[in-house]
Amino acid sequence: MWIAWLVIVILLTFLEAITVNLVSIWFVASAIVSLFLSFIVDSFYIEFLVFVCLGLVLMLLTRPYLVKKLSKKKVNTNLDRVIGMNGIVTEEITRFKIGEVKVDGKKWSAISDEKIPKGSTVFIKDIDGVKLIVRKEDK
Repeated sequence: MWIAWLVIVILLTFLEAITVNLVSIWFVASAIVSLFLSFIVDSFYIEFLVFVCLGLVLMLLTRPYLVKKLSKKKVNTNLDRVIGMNGIVTEEITRFKIGEVKVDGKKWSAISDEKIPKGSTVFIKDIDGVKLIVRKEDK
């Protein structure tokens, strides 16, 4: 029976190598345990039960931690610093027309869901590509 577990280990390792999404790594480990267990126990059902239970336990206990550690963190750029700042509208913004806002000494293209006249103060909510997403600042 150990040959079957060796084949399972190889197949799951290959599967993990081509997916690189931490899908089957826990079952590779549990298959290795079942491989060694096959030298001691003659029951395939016990080996399979250990394989499934250990794989699920390892996945449930370690996957959230590993996904968090291995995920790429967003790197803030200098452009992100204008989010949350106020700016002055230099060209009127409408729902269907890109306007212009001056913020931090620079002029930006800006979009909004509302009409904002020239000279109004706006709050920068986000950046979409090279355009600021703004809303009219309440006074």
